[in-house]
Amino acid sequence: MDNLIEVRGLVKRYGDFALKAVDLTVPAGCVVGLVGENGAGKTTLLRAILGLIRADEGSVALMGRAPSEPEARAEVGAVFEENACFGHLTAAQAERVMCGIVPNWDSDRYAGLLEAFGIGGKKLVKDYSKGMRIKLNLAVALARRPRLLILDEPTSGLDPVVRGELLDILLGFMQDERNAILVSSHITSDLERIADQIAYIHAGEMLFQRDKIELMEDMAVVRCSMARIDQLPEELVIAKRGGAFGASALVRNPERVRALMPDAVLDAASIDDMMRYYAGRDAV
Repeated sequence: MDNLIEVRGLVKRYGDFALKAVDLTVPAGCVVGLVGENGAGKTTLLRAILGLIRADEGSVALMGRAPSEPEARAEVGAVFEENACFGHLTAAQAERVMCGIVPNWDSDRYAGLLEAFGIGGKKLVKDYSKGMRIKLNLAVALARRPRLLILDEPTSGLDPVVRGELLDILLGFMQDERNAILVSSHITSDLERIADQIAYIHAGEMLFQRDKIELMEDMAVVRCSMARIDQLPEELVIAKRGGAFGASALVRNPERVRALMPDAVLDAASIDDMMRYYAGRDAV
């Protein structure tokens, strides 16, 4: 299977923050959801992949090439949460700019997407709602006829209806198995719907990249007393939390935990749960 993105040992230092030897792959036919807390390094990683910033160490291959090569960027569409480059243009004026600089620009596809999104007229982009701006940016990205989409918080702050529409568009894009998506989002329920793999970055370090279904089957939250949690084999307990209303822990291998503690409450772990417990390990 072709990898449309390959990141190996990527290091980028900013004062007291650094990406720490990050590895990431995005295979063709795959949606990779990138999750992490605010300041974990998600946007820095995406910018390094696109060649917008230079890494201090390590390597990035984009479409099998260096990100700086025009042939690599020609097959990539990117949407960032705050993209104001078209603010003082109408949607039609934005199209005239893009068709003059993008070799694979598809005017018919752009027009069809604008119609589907309900975008048009003489309204300036800066006067659009947030949802409409993101739809326009996605229309611009898709009109490039890309094989790869890189999206940074594309559904943040949108209502559930608009979010659903955008996710349907992304699923439609993935009908072509040559395509791939790398999407960063704090709305983990969206990733649970569309992602094939989950990559979790924490404090600049990639903790894991795993198949979503296997990941969610391999982890659970157990609720019982801390004394009983402490009796579990150490290799099963990822992180634990205690409080006035009892204790809980994120565990791996739920079947084994259930066999050891048949009367304990064992719940499926969401991606949000995994992030809360993994992040909480730093405070222990």
